[in-house]
Amino acid sequence: MNSAYDRRVAFPKELGNSTARQLRDLSPGLIIPLGSTEQHGPHLPVDTDTRIASAVAGGIAERLGGRWMLAPAIGYGASGEHQGFPGTVSIGTSVLQLLLVEYGRSACDWASRLVFVNGHGGNVAAVASAVTLLRKEGRDVAWCACSVPGADAHAGHTETSVLLHISPESVHTEEWVAGNEAPLSDLMPRLRNGGVAAVSSVGVLGNPTTASAEDGSRIFAEMVVDCTRRVVAWTPGARGLLQ
Repeated sequence: MNSAYDRRVAFPKELGNSTARQLRDLSPGLIIPLGSTEQHGPHLPVDTDTRIASAVAGGIAERLGGRWMLAPAIGYGASGEHQGFPGTVSIGTSVLQLLLVEYGRSACDWASRLVFVNGHGGNVAAVASAVTLLRKEGRDVAWCACSVPGADAHAGHTETSVLLHISPESVHTEEWVAGNEAPLSDLMPRLRNGGVAAVSSVGVLGNPTTASAEDGSRIFAEMVVDCTRRVVAWTPGARGLLQ
């Protein structure tokens, strides 16, 4: 017996910093941030959704403790509606769905449960379909969204406030401008046909100029608390979207 290999080790909290020896026989739950790489107006970084998903997932892992681990983020998603703006890298819904299915099949070989924490609305179709298939295959997988009631659609007050809270050095307040503030339901026909560029030349849906770190702290806390509550209430056989 290799005593060095078999000695007790502390339960790891982050998958990326773990070793195979640490993970052996643990069967942890895994929390996976899912974001995107896409334009967020002239004032926010293209990895905004990934930053938010990663921060929320980290908050969930910290609150849950126990045998839950934080995985490295998946930083590319279905962002075709932002094509035409520099910085956007979209892998599309079908590729993202396949990626998540294969991720789940592989990770569930050693992890007991998976939760995808989604930070980009364009990913919903892919993550919902992937989770449904994984559950049909007998894997304990679910997902939740980084969302709050009343949030604006893209790079506006909500996301800018959260970034001012979690990553203020990356917000270019000298560049922020209000975008199209019409309800998303009113914009959807033009969005489907021409993407965000068809309704906002600056790539913003909402008004970031009203954002504040104080609002960001509150919004971020709501996201973490809501998602944590959903994970805690998750029971075997529950729906893929944590309610």
